[in-house]
Amino acid sequence: MELNMTKGSPFRLILKFLIPVVLGNIFYQCYNIIDSVIVGQFLGVNALGAVGSTGSISFLIFGFVNGMTTGFTIPVAQKFGEGNGEEVKRNVGTALVLSGLIVVLMTAVSVAGMKWILAAMQMPADIFDMAYSYIIVICAGMFGQVLYNILSAMLRAIGNSRVPLYFLVVASVINVVLDIVLIAVIPMGVAGAALATVISQLVSGLLCLVYILKKVPALQCGRRYLRLDRDCGRRQLRLGIPMALQFSITAVGSVVTQTALNTLGSVYVSAYAVAGKIEQVLNQFYDAMGATMATYSAQNWGVQDIGRLRRGSRIAVTISVIYSVLAFLIVNPLAPYLVPLFVGSEAATVTEYVSTYMLIGTSFYIPLGMILIFRNTLQGCGYALLPMLGGVVELAGRCVTASLARHFHSYVGVCFSNASAWLCAGLYLTVTYLIVMAGIRRRASG
Repeated sequence: MELNMTKGSPFRLILKFLIPVVLGNIFYQCYNIIDSVIVGQFLGVNALGAVGSTGSISFLIFGFVNGMTTGFTIPVAQKFGEGNGEEVKRNVGTALVLSGLIVVLMTAVSVAGMKWILAAMQMPADIFDMAYSYIIVICAGMFGQVLYNILSAMLRAIGNSRVPLYFLVVASVINVVLDIVLIAVIPMGVAGAALATVISQLVSGLLCLVYILKKVPALQCGRRYLRLDRDCGRRQLRLGIPMALQFSITAVGSVVTQTALNTLGSVYVSAYAVAGKIEQVLNQFYDAMGATMATYSAQNWGVQDIGRLRRGSRIAVTISVIYSVLAFLIVNPLAPYLVPLFVGSEAATVTEYVSTYMLIGTSFYIPLGMILIFRNTLQGCGYALLPMLGGVVELAGRCVTASLARHFHSYVGVCFSNASAWLCAGLYLTVTYLIVMAGIRRRASG
C-alpha cells in the first residue's frame, strides 16, 4: 500500500493520501470527544471543564514529543522518494531509538512537575483535583501515543495513509467501550476516561508495529539498523528539534490563553472546552493536509522536482480555502445544537459562549490552512528554522491578545487569541514560502 507521490496527477495523489488521513485524525479525536461526552453526561460540567482545561498542557508536552518524532520521519520520506532502501532502514532504526529515549525523559519530567504546572496556570480550585487526576494518567501513558505516532508517521512517509486509519477505527471502538466501563460501570471518574484513552492508543501503536513487521519490508529494521547512527541521528535531530520547539512555542501560547481563561471562572472554562472539542474535529482537515504536504513535498524534494512540488502546494491551498468557507457556513448555525451532546441539561449555561468562540474561530480558518500547508511543505523540503519562526510569530500574536483579554477580563478577547495567532503566522508562512520558492527557482535557473 505504498504510494510514490513523485509520479502521476498531484491532485489525485493529494486526495488519495489526504482522505484517509482526515478520517484517521477524526477517529483520533474521537478519543477526546467520547471522553468529553461521557464525562459531561455522567460526571457533570465541572468534570468536563477539568478535562478540557488540560488540553493546552497536553499540547505542550505531546506537541514537543510528536514534533520531534515527526521530524525524525522526514528523512525517511526523502530517502524513499530517492528510492534508497538502505538509507530508509538506517533512518527508521535511528528514529525508533531516539523516540524511545525521548519518551522516557518526557514521561519522567511531566509526571514529576504536573502539580506545579497546574498551579502556575491558576487552575480553578473547584476543578484542580479532577484536572490533575486526568492529565497525570495521560502523561504516565505517553508511550502508547508516541508509539502510534512514530510508526504511523513512518507508514505515511512511504505513502501509506490507509493502515493507520484502520487501526484508529479499532482503537476508537475500544475507547468507547472502556469509557463506558471505567466511568459508568466502574466509577473511576475522570481518571477512567484518561485510562481508556491511554489503553486505546497503546493498542493502535501495537497494531502498527505488528503490521510493519509482517507487511512492510521497506520499514523493517533488524538489530543491525536498530541503533543510533551518527549521520542519521544528526540529520533527524536537525529537523526534529526545531519542529519540537515549534510545537512547544505554539503550546506555550495555548497555556497563556488557558491561564487567561482560568481567571474568568469555571463556566467560561467549560464553555471553552466544549467549543474546543468541536473545533478539534473541524481542524483535523488542516492537520491532515499538513501531513499530506509533508510527505508530498519530502518525496518530490528527494527527486528535486520543484515544479511538481509547487503545483501540489497550489492545489492544497485551493482545497483548503474551499473547506474553510464551507466550515464557516455550516458549523455556526449548528453549534448551539451540538452543545447538549457534551453537557446535557447544563447546556444553557454555556451555549452562548460556545457560539461566540465558534463564530470568531471559523472566521480565521483560511490563514490556519496556510499555516499547515506552507509549514509542512517547507519542513518536507528540509527547512527547519523558518517554520519554527512561524511558531514564534504565532506565539506573539496569541500572547498579546490573551494578555489584553486577561487585563480586561474579556472572554471575547480570549476567543480572539487563536484567531490573531493564525492570522499573524499565516501571513508570515505564506510570504516565507513564496520567498523560498523564488530563491530555489533562481538557483536552478542560474
